[in-house]
Amino acid sequence: MPESKTKKRSAILLISCPDQRGLVAAVSSFVSNNNGNIIDLEQHVDTEAGVFFMRVQWDMLQFAIPAEDLNDAIKSLAKPFNMQWNLHFSDDVPRMAVFVSKHSHCLLDIFSRILSREWNIELPLVISNHADLKPFAENLDIEFQVLPISPDNKAQQEQEIRALLKAYRIDFIVLARYMQILSENFVQQYPNRIVNIHHSFLPAFPGARPYHSAHARGVKIIGATSHYVTADLDAGPIIEQDVVRVTHNDAVQDLVHKGRDLEKLVLARAIWKHLQRKVLVHGNRTVVFE
Repeated sequence: MPESKTKKRSAILLISCPDQRGLVAAVSSFVSNNNGNIIDLEQHVDTEAGVFFMRVQWDMLQFAIPAEDLNDAIKSLAKPFNMQWNLHFSDDVPRMAVFVSKHSHCLLDIFSRILSREWNIELPLVISNHADLKPFAENLDIEFQVLPISPDNKAQQEQEIRALLKAYRIDFIVLARYMQILSENFVQQYPNRIVNIHHSFLPAFPGARPYHSAHARGVKIIGATSHYVTADLDAGPIIEQDVVRVTHNDAVQDLVHKGRDLEKLVLARAIWKHLQRKVLVHGNRTVVFE
């Protein structure tokens, strides 16, 4: 590994466990005693549930434990406290797949952030049930697979999708306005690794024309929500939300325009937080560290 990259490498540890005395001291001492320097530490206690959450990041440059041995060392740290934990490294480059249908705004925003090197990520694969957006991916030499889905072929097509995800070594999936419902079996194979975006009108304004329904009701705010996908449709742990105000002067197309701008922004924020290992899922809720 080049020296410049080594100097920038840090470890990121996400922890959840029953709240108890000595947790912060134990983690801090583990890092310090092994010649590590903590560069970020955030914690939260859910006092009602009695659960402790932590995200700690430390410099690996002079850390005494080699990266390949760190999992075993953390197991020893975690066991007395009954910790659930995940370890990541800052120089890991996740491989993302995007699922899309016909709406282009979220997909093109993702492309722009990758091209501008805003995200340190690889996007080798886009999957769609329509061919409309294929030229955009082909212009960037990104593989675009068209897999139409119907009630008759859904199981077979999902099996093909899983094979593609395995072949391209995909770490997580983004549904960028993918207008298909993934099966429970599919979702369960990617826990907290499928990020979705939708308008925040649900359940008040469900269906394919939410902005029309909202306009008819004279709403004053519209929103967007990004969440991890679970078997419970559109009810997974929420990562990011935002709203924008609208008025009686806004026509349906104004709501659509504002809503789509918000959708791509909220989705981008959620992807960024996932990439930065800022999200800890507990039950159907998230702790999102700053």
